This record gives sequence, C-alpha cells and structure tokens, in this order.
Amino acid sequence: MKIAVVGATGLVGNVMLQVLLERKFPFTEILLVASEKSIGKKIDFNGSQLEIIGMKQAISLKPDIAIFSAGGSTSLQWAPEFAKAGTTVIDNSSAWRMYENIKLVVPEVNAHVLTKTDKIIANPNCSTIQLVVALSPLHKKYKIKRLVVSTYQSVTGTGVKAVEQLENERKGIAGEMAYPHPIDLNCFPHGGSFEENGYTSEETKLVNETRKIIGDQSIQVTATVVRIPVKGGHSEAINIEFENDFDLEEVKKLLASSPGITLQDDPSKNLYPMPKYSEGKDDVFVGRIRRDFSQPKSLNIWIVSDNLRKGAATNAVQIAEYLVKNKLV
Repeated sequence: MKIAVVGATGLVGNVMLQVLLERKFPFTEILLVASEKSIGKKIDFNGSQLEIIGMKQAISLKPDIAIFSAGGSTSLQWAPEFAKAGTTVIDNSSAWRMYENIKLVVPEVNAHVLTKTDKIIANPNCSTIQLVVALSPLHKKYKIKRLVVSTYQSVTGTGVKAVEQLENERKGIAGEMAYPHPIDLNCFPHGGSFEENGYTSEETKLVNETRKIIGDQSIQVTATVVRIPVKGGHSEAINIEFENDFDLEEVKKLLASSPGITLQDDPSKNLYPMPKYSEGKDDVFVGRIRRDFSQPKSLNIWIVSDNLRKGAATNAVQIAEYLVKNKLV
C-alpha cells in the first residue's frame, strides 16, 4: 500500500501525517509531495527524514492513494493526472465537491456510496463535516425540514498566516494580515469571499454540501459564518426544524450512540462542547440540546470539532481506511 500526501508541508498536510501514524494506517511506503519550491526539502516523519518530491515524480511512482491538501487550482490540475495513473485521489479542497459525478464523503454518513470506479473523491468543507456527522442520525429518525446554522470558526481554518496574525496581535507585533481586520479580541461575519447574493462562499458550501452528503435536496439551509480568535476548532449553533416530533431524551441517546459523536450535555456541571477541549481529538462533540419553544418540532444544538482533524485530515484518512478495508483500491 503506497500512499502520497500532496501538500505535505502545509498546516493540514502536517496534521494528515500525524493522523496516518496515530491511526496506524497500513501503508508500506509514503510519498511526501509539494510544490516546486519545496522539492528537496526534508520532513521528519516517524523517526526518519523524508524528502519532498514533485507532482510528476509522485505520479510516476503510482501510489495507490493520494490525499490532496494543496488548494483548489492544484487539485483541478493534478488530481486527474494521478487518477489516469490508477491512483485514487482523496481531495481536501473545494475543487471537486459539487461535481455531479464526484462523491462527497463523510464516512459515518455516506461511505457506502463509494465504489472501485471512484478515482477522485471529495473531502467536504470542515464546517460541513462536523455538521452532517451530528445531523445524519437525526435526519434518519425525524427528517430534517430546515436548518439555521451559525458557525464560530477557528483561525486554523484559514491557514498558517491567520494563526501567525492572531499570535502577532496578541504579542503586539505588526505583521502580515491574513484577514481584512484584526482577529484578536474580535470576530467578524466573513468566511470565504462574498457573493452577489450577499452570502459568502463558506456559507454557500454549508448549504450545498449538507444536502449532497445527506442525500436530500429538500432540506432548507441558511447559514452565517463567523471567524473568531481561537485555534482549537470550529463551533456551530444549529436550529433544526423536523418533519416529525421528537422526545428530547431519545435525541440525546441517539446522538450518544452514533459513530463519531461524543455527547457533552450537562449544564448543571457546566459541561458543553468547547474548541479548547476539542483540539487534537477526532470526535464531533455535541451539547446544549434543547427544544426550540418558539415553533413546533424544532431543536437547538451546539456542535464543536477540531477542524484540522475531523474537519480535514482525519476525515480524509477515514475515507482511505474505508477504501482499503473494502478492497476498493
């Protein structure tokens, strides 16, 4: 089992390498791939120093699986080249997610859609992944009619420059700005780029990707994405309107028993999910579960997950694990 990590020098790429080791992914050889400027550099990995190679060399070595985290334009250019060589690509960018013939996969929700013929597989947006892990069991039981989503997103979702901006501001150091505003002691309702309809690209992703993964285009979704000065993970406040009514204790039991979810819901002990404590973990944490008394058949929940792990690296590795386990590569 030969695996390539494309974008190995980036923030998510680095976490992917950690996750592959932690989960004991059964590779026999690993290729670390990055842009031309990084070729020849060395990265410490599992007690060894591995040299970064370029795209063409990686393709010629024909890995079984290539996990991409190198940006949309890179994925559009190079994923088809890997696929032509027989490699199955798992892409972490937004490039392929909404193509009709490309599967968009969160293993706990819809890994069953994958087949041997899927040579490019899309990894969803970080905010979408944690959202659908929590929503999928509820949709199966009560059928979701409408979602109102507000996200509170970590600076790590933007990348290394955003983390550096936050750290510089906290130290009082003038430096490069990843955002149009200061982020320390601040938050702003701006994730991605603004579109003509007034929504941002991050908000549109939440709408379209949620429907595609759950497999129900009838779900009505509206979203507001907010960036906040934390590093541990993304948080989401979700209001859900169901077609069918629910019992609150049954909802909690259902979530607690669903794969990939840890229930943290005891207000009497101040127990609820927080990004500070989700960092470095792979689960989706759910709490503040309560009925919405303003309208029937409606529920409020709070979801937190490490966006670099379950929101990116871990989800991609879980897809790879599914492919290997089910002999799809």
